[in-house]
Amino acid sequence: MNANSIAPTRRAFAFGISAAAGGIILALPPISSFAAQLVGLRDEPQGRDPSEITAWISIEADDTTIIRVARSEMGQGNFTTLPMLVAEELECDWRLVRPEYADPAENIARDHAWGDMVTAASISIRGSQSYLRKAGAQARHMLIEEAAERWHVPPDECSARDSVVTHDATGRTIRYGQIAEAAARRSIPADVPLKPPEDWRLIGRPVHRVDVSDKALGRPIYASDVRLPDMLYATVSACPAFGGRLKSFDASKVMNMPGVRYVVAVQDTAVAVVADSWWQAKKACDALPIAWDPADGKGLSTETIRETFSRGLDASDVAIGRRIGDVDKVLSGDVTIVRADYEVPYLAHTTMEPMTCTAHVTGGRAEVWAPTQNGEGTLRNVAAALGIDPSKVTVHKRHLGGGFGRRGLAQDWARMAALIAKQVDRPVKMIWTREEDIQHDYYRPMVLARQVAGFDAAGRLIGWRVRVCGSSILVDLSPDRLVNGQDIEMTNAFLDEDMAYDVANFEVGYVMRNTPVPVGFWRGVNHSQNGYFRESFVDELAHSRGQDPYLFRRGLLAKGPRSLAVLDEAARRANWGQAPKGISQGIALVECYNSVTAQVVDISVSDTGELAVRRVICVIDAGHIVNSSIVEAQMEGAVVYGLGAVLYGQITLHEGRVQQSNFHDYRALRMNEMPQVETYLLSSGSKYSQEWGGVGEPGTPPLAPAIANAVFAATGQRIRTLPLANHELRHGHGK
Repeated sequence: MNANSIAPTRRAFAFGISAAAGGIILALPPISSFAAQLVGLRDEPQGRDPSEITAWISIEADDTTIIRVARSEMGQGNFTTLPMLVAEELECDWRLVRPEYADPAENIARDHAWGDMVTAASISIRGSQSYLRKAGAQARHMLIEEAAERWHVPPDECSARDSVVTHDATGRTIRYGQIAEAAARRSIPADVPLKPPEDWRLIGRPVHRVDVSDKALGRPIYASDVRLPDMLYATVSACPAFGGRLKSFDASKVMNMPGVRYVVAVQDTAVAVVADSWWQAKKACDALPIAWDPADGKGLSTETIRETFSRGLDASDVAIGRRIGDVDKVLSGDVTIVRADYEVPYLAHTTMEPMTCTAHVTGGRAEVWAPTQNGEGTLRNVAAALGIDPSKVTVHKRHLGGGFGRRGLAQDWARMAALIAKQVDRPVKMIWTREEDIQHDYYRPMVLARQVAGFDAAGRLIGWRVRVCGSSILVDLSPDRLVNGQDIEMTNAFLDEDMAYDVANFEVGYVMRNTPVPVGFWRGVNHSQNGYFRESFVDELAHSRGQDPYLFRRGLLAKGPRSLAVLDEAARRANWGQAPKGISQGIALVECYNSVTAQVVDISVSDTGELAVRRVICVIDAGHIVNSSIVEAQMEGAVVYGLGAVLYGQITLHEGRVQQSNFHDYRALRMNEMPQVETYLLSSGSKYSQEWGGVGEPGTPPLAPAIANAVFAATGQRIRTLPLANHELRHGHGK
């Protein structure tokens, strides 16, 4: 098709996953005044779509209902569940719903009409549900008012269902598409009642995901699929040592290689090769002579970091996250002491789609196609990297081939793509190799923990002190969230809002020790390591008193009925204490992101020490459930992701360089290692069902401690460091 011969609609160039556009529009002209007019490179925001009822909803003449999505779709189901929230109140025909990404540039220009675009911390549903349901109700109210005025009847005599307004007394009907444009001219009501949960018809149903067919048929919906006319391809080589910098490179050695067009520096940290194909760029990059200065990376290793963190556990510069009673006094008294130190390694994200981004920079403007968890964050990072006003940047959001926190506040990949494109006269798609992706991540932090607890003469737990030491995520990625310069979030899973255990004297503190190794948000964030520390230690406390670990936890949850209910349900579903011969069980409970999750793991350990995880029972109370099948998928995905990390995951360093490079030495879980997963949603009948909790993150944190506790039950061996691959398991060890 000749791009200059068409007259596309505004939405056809919105680059959302729009059925009306047949997927992603790929036949883009080069950036020019024509392209600027069509794809959003503009100084002023586009005019309002006449069929736009509210910022969230447009209804076309054929009743097609466009519901805009501000958050990102990275496999967790946002492109289905968020429109479901709107559609429930809108009373539209779900079969006619077409989700479409909201434009980050328009969001800024329209005073954040779509609110927060960040997709992280299991925030999408729990952080959006109130205003999305309200948007649907507002639009329904406007449509009913328009129909009622045409019929000269009171609005309260009319009802809406399946994209049709009906006058109840006479049976007259009118379709949404017939009145949408007129309804859009009405004032948006400020206050509208929302349906009570018992009246929901869509929310709570296992509705099929809207993106399944696109994925199954291999349609081009990901950032890696973007194709533009005259597009070039780039791959990069970044300084292999953290804290190091680029010294020099010799472009003349590769400029005559097939397809090579440019060799450019990316500030003082990387070199990019740009070629006609990605493979040509990679081959040239492999052959490019580059000299690096290790600088601060020299001498940096896993061992030196461990020594620093270990000393930190005894340091006095402690930021207290939570304090109840007087732990020091109690633990210095006549008590029986239990103590243990724990350690978790750095973990990579290893998204299925390595870091990628397509950019075109010309005429003081930038256009970016990005797999981002934070559309507005990408826009602002690109603007800052290029030194231009944010109004000069357009970001086209693409579906993500995995996120897990890597593509949220850490926007190094977007800045790099923009800086490469700035030096090239054509659009450039940058794709990292898997090696670059693993060796230049923002890792889940390596953290050490020391826990000390005391029991009185009656066997009651009366004191518990926790110290954790590691590098802060927030210092680099979100300094605005620091409290008096301290990252209190590093103590998550031990704070008031996310630990239901009742202990009279309790204290958790964090000692910050930052290194050149970049750290970031990983699935479950700080709950992922602290849940392991907490629940493994609780298991130790139970066994130190000769008590069943499940019953011991019950005794600590007298003031935590929601957590107790989840724990009890997990034990019941797993037939706790009645495992078949050869099967050992472990249990763990973690509260995070306004949800409560408990898991029971069934394992076996062979006579030769081979571990097999047979079954994972997962019970979650996430409050209101929008789509039960998606929650089940999220729990299964959390087990896949978490189990690979528990068994094998570790990033180690030598001389500032990551020693792992691909899946041969940074293993992912394999199909034959996947256990049976049973998911139970307690929230459907819970007295706490007024809650709205997250589901993307909470399935991961309980898994590591549940497995470690099951290993102890099988072998008597405490697992205080991960991954399990570093341990030699033997029956009877420690007994």
